[in-house]
Amino acid sequence: MTDEGEQQEALVKRAEDEREEIFRRYELGLDPSNVVDSWENPTFEIYHITDKYGFMHDSRLPTTRNAQELHRNNIEAERDKKWLKMLGHWPPPADKLHKRVYKGIPDRVRWQAWKRLLNVEHSIASNAGVYARMLQLARKYSTEARQIDADVNRQFRDNLAYRERYCTKQVSLFNVLNAYSIYNSELGYCQGMACVAGVLLLYMVEEEEAFWALNTLITDPKYGMHGLFIEGFPKLTRFIAHHDRIMSKIMRKLHKHFTKHNVDALLYAIKWFFVVFVERVPFSLSLRVWDIFMLDGDRVILSMAITILYLHKDELIRLKDMDAIIEYLQVKLHKNFGYNDDDAIQALERVMKKLKDLKLDALPPAKSNEFPSRKLGDFVEADMEKKIGRRRNDYTDNEKQVITDVISRQEQNAIEVQSTVSYETSECATVTLTVPEDSHSIRSSLAGTSVASHGSSETMSLEDNNVHLKTANMLQNNTPQRELLLGT
Repeated sequence: MTDEGEQQEALVKRAEDEREEIFRRYELGLDPSNVVDSWENPTFEIYHITDKYGFMHDSRLPTTRNAQELHRNNIEAERDKKWLKMLGHWPPPADKLHKRVYKGIPDRVRWQAWKRLLNVEHSIASNAGVYARMLQLARKYSTEARQIDADVNRQFRDNLAYRERYCTKQVSLFNVLNAYSIYNSELGYCQGMACVAGVLLLYMVEEEEAFWALNTLITDPKYGMHGLFIEGFPKLTRFIAHHDRIMSKIMRKLHKHFTKHNVDALLYAIKWFFVVFVERVPFSLSLRVWDIFMLDGDRVILSMAITILYLHKDELIRLKDMDAIIEYLQVKLHKNFGYNDDDAIQALERVMKKLKDLKLDALPPAKSNEFPSRKLGDFVEADMEKKIGRRRNDYTDNEKQVITDVISRQEQNAIEVQSTVSYETSECATVTLTVPEDSHSIRSSLAGTSVASHGSSETMSLEDNNVHLKTANMLQNNTPQRELLLGT
């Protein structure tokens, strides 16, 4: 054997040993012998700062329930009864299901409802033993274990279910993601998948349920998340282009404002599209959007994006630089959305109807590269570079095309701005929203850290005939594109 061959063999052996050690620690779980660093298990006040979804907050929650909360709890208790009855006579009439999903699936029955909407029980029955086999293969062959381990360690760490290192939910999330990276070998693993699977596991009781729910969201054309996570992000490109088209048609003033300040949709909509608004709007609202997404499919995501911008367009137009706009959309709305969940969902319904009337609700047809081309479940052994875990130093043609598309879209937007003499005054006029008198003011002062760079020498301005997108510089560094767009 040559020196190069011996070196490769040693690197493969090192990667195999590392993978086995990672799996061993998740197998140990909360066993006292599985010692972790103290920073991985921060302290918390469980009885004072934990909400109904298990998320912890910086400030103490009220010790008593106000009249509004008691009223909401009573309504949800009544809906529990209706949903339990409906779940016992599945499937219900389409109009009845639509009405109840849009009102919100009660938290106590959400996992049962999601299982039916995603046809999970059928998937399990039709694929007996597949999940267990994929998990076995993952322990022996997964090339994604290191990255998945890193992402599990930071996913939802402010939630009790995922708070403790190697706890049950962390173990389940690690297992589901590794098994799926083997099952869908063409896709493997992308960081956004950890958030999607993490939400599912908050409600799904069994790992296998979450695995097949994730598979439906990724491979079923109704949801088509494969095209979002696969190399080159073809569905993201299609989403962004259609999003811009809608903006230019019905929200021209805001569209021009964004273009003027170099705010490309790619800068604020990545998590909107990839993880269906989790960690970009309050969690309770994101769950409502997930409910509707599972019922009506991916058109809901684009409609919700337009709804958010419509509801907050006045404040966004008052912000006069890119960093402030991005911080508002990525940080502040998560802390204070400014409208209660019911009002936001009613606005979403109206926007969906408006887009349908204008024939803007449906995306352009998907291309074949948005769907798996390999047979799912067929094991494909990784090449030597992946076995070793060596990072690529260049970008594929698909990844480079994303950059080209971004630049082209920005240039086109700049041309549209230059050709427009003045702001149009009509803004989605038929989509009206009545704001209750007791709604929170979105203008309240909120703490937050901007996720955009400040004055970086790497970025350029449209006014200098260039593009103010950090993504345009991805070709100049060695960060894989999927990590750069979705990294935490």
